[in-house]
Amino acid sequence: MGDFVIYDIFSTIHNRGQAGPHRADLPYGRVEPGPSGQVIPFISYPYEWSFGMLKDAALLLLELVLVALDEDMILKDSSAFNIQWKGAKPIFIDVPSFKKLPPGEPWVGYRQFCQMFLYPLFLLAYKNVSFQPWLRGSIDGIEPEHCNNLMSVRDLLRPGVFMHVYVQTKMQAKYAQTRNDIKGDLHTAGFNKGLIKVNVSRLAKIIRGLTWKCATSQWSDYASDNSYTGTDREIKIGFVRNVVLSRPWNLVWDLGCNSGTFSRIAAEKARYVVAMDADQMSIERFYQALKTEGNTSILPLVSNLADASPNLGWRGLERKALTERGKPDLTLCLALIHHIVISANIPLSEFVDWLVSLGASLVIEFVTKDDPMVKTLLRNKQDNYADYEIKYFEECLGRAFDVVQRKMLTCGTRVLYFAQARI
Repeated sequence: MGDFVIYDIFSTIHNRGQAGPHRADLPYGRVEPGPSGQVIPFISYPYEWSFGMLKDAALLLLELVLVALDEDMILKDSSAFNIQWKGAKPIFIDVPSFKKLPPGEPWVGYRQFCQMFLYPLFLLAYKNVSFQPWLRGSIDGIEPEHCNNLMSVRDLLRPGVFMHVYVQTKMQAKYAQTRNDIKGDLHTAGFNKGLIKVNVSRLAKIIRGLTWKCATSQWSDYASDNSYTGTDREIKIGFVRNVVLSRPWNLVWDLGCNSGTFSRIAAEKARYVVAMDADQMSIERFYQALKTEGNTSILPLVSNLADASPNLGWRGLERKALTERGKPDLTLCLALIHHIVISANIPLSEFVDWLVSLGASLVIEFVTKDDPMVKTLLRNKQDNYADYEIKYFEECLGRAFDVVQRKMLTCGTRVLYFAQARI
């Protein structure tokens, strides 16, 4: 399943597992040692996180650096892959990253922190440019010079850009070919951990002040702006809840989760729910709600199923494809198939075959061409989707699933199915 183990970090740093000191200026306030041997329910990667998730992961890492410094220790690297999630709670997993801090040595993970946390957050907060494709395409994050090239002269006045982007780019170019012992020079010059603390605290202040000002997106208001009547919405909720409550579920995937209504229903009977949507504003809003609640049973992820995360890294083994990190035993696929077929041009049979490959029970909603939403999708496209018909869909579904329940909504254009995969 590719699980990672959560270690009791602060029993490593503190001799008797004592909690770190209170820090009112950082988001978690107190670092508490957790029980060792816990398992991350589902692995995710930074290019699947929303803005708020990356921001909170960054603040957690900075807090760990400050607590470590109080024990004359430091993080030797600052990879975003060292953070995982238990629902809406970020968890640091890489204990071997902690080491003793030699006197006069700088924080060697600073540049990596900028590349994997600060610069991606700058892109979305300052330029409204999504960081997810960039992080997916580069395991080391965004290089200083690349971030600098994206910033205008006006951006240099924004918090953190001049010092952490422009100056770092110039310093990197200056010292790239030097043979000098930079660490030795810093030690001689009287560099100390107090200077690291000042830098880390300033970084935390900058990151806390970052906001993504995008007010809406294509689908972020879908929960309140859709073609469902109140009756149909209640029928749909009841249908899904009846399936969910029919038995315990280990892992549920909610594909195209939007505001998370059905993810929450699934969580009533599931050990863990992974809620996915290509619309990152929807995921950001859902994450913020889950964070406020302290929810640890639903993991929201930015994921476009038409271009889902593949195997990446050395020999394709460092970062696993979505389907290789733990398959569900129940899949919710509600009001999604028309977007996959018509918007993403994935053949209907291909998408059903992919759902079959998950080996899970399935709740799926078919939306016919007479539905207002499908008509909207086809408005500016030539209708080359002759296979997008309910009869053909049911034929594809019946090849590998037994349909346990079928329910047409009162609108007459949407049909719900509960199907169980044949073993």
